[in-house]
Amino acid sequence: MQPTLLILAAGIGSRYGGLKQVDGMGPRGEAILEFSVNDAIKAGFGKVVFVIRKDIESEFRERLGRKIEQHIAVEYAFQEMDSTLDWLPQVPVREKPWGTGHAILVARDCIHEPFVAINADDFYGAEAFQVIGDFLRTDCAPDQYGMVAYQLSNTLSENGAVSRGVCTVGLDGFLTDVTEHTKIERFPGGIFHTDETGAKFPLAANTPVSMNFWGFHPTIFKELDAQFRAFVQANLDKPRAEFYIPTVVNNLLKAGKVRVRVLNSSSQWYGVTYPEDKETVQQALANL
Repeated sequence: MQPTLLILAAGIGSRYGGLKQVDGMGPRGEAILEFSVNDAIKAGFGKVVFVIRKDIESEFRERLGRKIEQHIAVEYAFQEMDSTLDWLPQVPVREKPWGTGHAILVARDCIHEPFVAINADDFYGAEAFQVIGDFLRTDCAPDQYGMVAYQLSNTLSENGAVSRGVCTVGLDGFLTDVTEHTKIERFPGGIFHTDETGAKFPLAANTPVSMNFWGFHPTIFKELDAQFRAFVQANLDKPRAEFYIPTVVNNLLKAGKVRVRVLNSSSQWYGVTYPEDKETVQQALANL
């Protein structure tokens, strides 16, 4: 069975200031996600599922969907404030979407095979798709997932703080811990994570981090649903709290429910968090 590519493209781009998921970055105005789809097709993926918002559906389909449908099967899932919350008497007022874990959950009716979940606005490289594609076809199992890790120093923006899933990997090549850090920056004295209290903690340049390049078995949807319900109940009064993929994975690791194989790739990562990142990414893509 061919694996599926799940692209998370429902973000509001608050730091970027616009719909970076459809913004032209390539030499001919291609969006970053078009490169990901192309690399996935070459790696043997059979379908793409886009998670988007209803308010961008028309523009997304017109600018990207119709083009991509000529090359691979395409489906859509929609992440809204009330998505998957039919069990809740009243949906709480939110300042932002529920997060990347919720974005994957809303696609559960579209995916019944091993799949990779990625961000729409990150460029991962062709080799990374080959590596994760091989894993999904041969090693992915209900209790074994995978991820492609990148070195922290290669994933930073020169224009501000970024969010990264900081990983600890055992000698056997399996993930032992992943923690979402929402404010990582390079300073003259090195790379630091700033926590909610303002305290700064150093991070090594070669620290492996998750760029949301996860290989999952469809059993993840049951786990996502259970954890999301608990998260919502615990954060009804926190309109900015987000349900992150690394948190879900870490909970499963600690419970002994899954193992996660860490896959290495020499591919260079590029991404846009801030408007100033665009020129750097455009130049990098033009140079490939």
